[in-house]
Amino acid sequence: MDSINRLIVIMLFTGVDLLDVTGPPEVFALLRRETDDETGYRVVLAAETMDPVTTAAGVRVLPDTTFGEVSGRVIDTLLVPGSVDVDDQRRVHALTDPAVVGRVRELACRARRVASVCVGAHLLAAAGLLDGKRATTHWSTAQQLAADHPAVEVDADPIFIRAGDVWTGAGITACLDLSLALVAEDYGEAVALRVARQLVMYLKRPSGQSQFSVPIEPVSTTRRMADLRHHITRNLADPLTITDLAECAHVSERQLTRIFKTELGMTPAAYIESARVEVARNRLETTDDTLERVASACGFGTVDTLIRAFRRRLNTTPTEYRSRFRHSG
Repeated sequence: MDSINRLIVIMLFTGVDLLDVTGPPEVFALLRRETDDETGYRVVLAAETMDPVTTAAGVRVLPDTTFGEVSGRVIDTLLVPGSVDVDDQRRVHALTDPAVVGRVRELACRARRVASVCVGAHLLAAAGLLDGKRATTHWSTAQQLAADHPAVEVDADPIFIRAGDVWTGAGITACLDLSLALVAEDYGEAVALRVARQLVMYLKRPSGQSQFSVPIEPVSTTRRMADLRHHITRNLADPLTITDLAECAHVSERQLTRIFKTELGMTPAAYIESARVEVARNRLETTDDTLERVASACGFGTVDTLIRAFRRRLNTTPTEYRSRFRHSG
């Protein structure tokens, strides 16, 4: 398919989450700016009628076309956002209007691929598109998705999951991550990376943190904890046992563990691993060091230990992380 014909249809319906609708087009629009030709996506917002659609945020959005008009066209990507209801106890419940589900089922038959944003996964599941597949959604409705659709393998941890030609995305802002993944599939990682930089995503957020950054800098800690954190940062390549840290802080090992849990909410070992992963992540982004060198420099010792830490902290491998986020300069 010629890239100029990549038609993306985003579904609109009353109560839809606004960012689910507006976030992905921002990613797709930047694609043209980051490429040397006029190819790219054509994004349209489709609704049951041409009347303004009131979103969950109260903002009204004008459709570009109707479901009936696009039902006869070849769709490259059908993007399905979601909507929720919150009860008096602030419990979130995903909504699945039968009429919308019917439209999802109808349009999906004409689409090369289908992607849901946030709780839009519930609409895909209700349409039978997720049976036998692994899928994700917003963490707050993951249990509901699993209970309502036992045939779906629900995993609330990843920011998005691809199962063949069906993609599902997690919580609201993950629509940007999902959209970038679609761009990467269509135009390659290099182009997606340039778009990500324009969005200030993945690479460096404020304070130098990336999308996968491990939170190792608490807002406020005691002077003793600050000294310990600095000691850990300066000596990541060393074993850094609890005994060593306790001696450094002039406290018992038991008291050291209590201090870490009270001030940082984690054990000393967990904090050290988080710090090592953060430094390793930066090396993978900015250097061509081998995994052996990265593992050694960051105190993991072996590549296997490095891989296990990345899977545990970032749900990916060092190699996968580097292939997506490596940048120069």
